Formats: sequence, structure tokens, C-alpha cells
Amino acid sequence: MPNTNKPSGLTPVKFLGGADWDGKVNLYYVAANDPNALYPGDPVTLSGNGDPVRGIPGATIGVAGATICGVVVAIGVNPDGGPYINPNNLGLTSAPATKTQPYYIAVVDDPNVIFEIQEVGTGTQLTSADIGNNANFVAGAPATGAVYSGYQLNNVGAGTSSTLNLKLLGLTRKYDNGAFNAFGAYAKWLCLINNHAFRAGITGV
Repeated sequence: MPNTNKPSGLTPVKFLGGADWDGKVNLYYVAANDPNALYPGDPVTLSGNGDPVRGIPGATIGVAGATICGVVVAIGVNPDGGPYINPNNLGLTSAPATKTQPYYIAVVDDPNVIFEIQEVGTGTQLTSADIGNNANFVAGAPATGAVYSGYQLNNVGAGTSSTLNLKLLGLTRKYDNGAFNAFGAYAKWLCLINNHAFRAGITGV
């Protein structure tokens, strides 16, 4: 059976050494005039500014082929101890493109965390020969009714360049749509953030 088409951005899975991801995050500030919507699973990069009162570092949406500092896992408006919610709308788990206030995001920014990401269903699909190479993500809006990222792995332009966003580590070993996750459209890949703000990019092999 074909892999399920269910993009959800980047999902933290485990550490490079094999330990399970422990849920640790750091807090980042998103300015009220930031023009980008943000969802759990979105990659972000340092914005070059920060919270003018608390000194929390600023972040904004990540761009293909550019340096990334981590991945959003929760979004809220309370910077002083959380929780990561919007008290004015408890059902809102994202930050809108047009904001009326700053937002604060929990970001997995450890460069040793391995993430899962879905490959796009177009283009020439990646194979085992691409393990160890690098690739960019491709931006995407959430699916209708979804409240998480629509970002996916781009199979166009994968190669050895150290400036590509992600380091490909192989397929996730799990069942998907009643069959084992397999190479092809919508394959679920494991990756590191390669072009990381806190670690220099590494050439693919």
C-alpha cells in the first residue's frame, strides 16, 4: 500500500546518540509585526531581534536553503512560566500571520535532535542512495482542518551542499497505511537540521 499523505512538518523523535527526545525546549519571541503564521512543526530561524523587555531571543519562520535554529513544538502568549496557550482562545495552537500581540514559541533547538519529516509526492523520489546526503524542506500551509505544519522534505536539489537545510539519516522504521514505511511518495524520513544556527553545516556523502 502507498505511504499516507499526511504532512506535519518536523517532529522531534530522538537524539543522535539513540536516546528518546526528552521534551526539552527553549523559549523564543515572535514580534507582533512578524508577518508569518507559525504552527507546531514549522522550522524557525533567528530573527535578529528579541523581546525588548525580557531579552528572550527572537525567531521567525525558516526559509529553504537558509540557517535554521530549531523547530516549533508549542505556541502561546505568556512568556512568564507558560503554559503555551492563548488564554483568549484555548483552541488556538498557532500564531496568525496578522498579529495583535507578540507570541512566544517553544523551540527544539538542540542540533543533536533527530526529526521525522514527510517527503513530497512529486518529483523524483529519494532512494537509499540519498542517505547521508542533504536536502531542503519545502514550505507548505497546513492541510484543511489541520493545526500543525504543512512543511515537507523537498526531493529536488538533494545533494552534498552544506547549506541545505537537512541531513538525511534514512527512513523511519514504522508502519504507515497498513504497510511498512517505504521509499517513494510521502516516505517518512529521519533527519538532522544540517544548516543549524548552533552548528556549522556538514557536507553530504
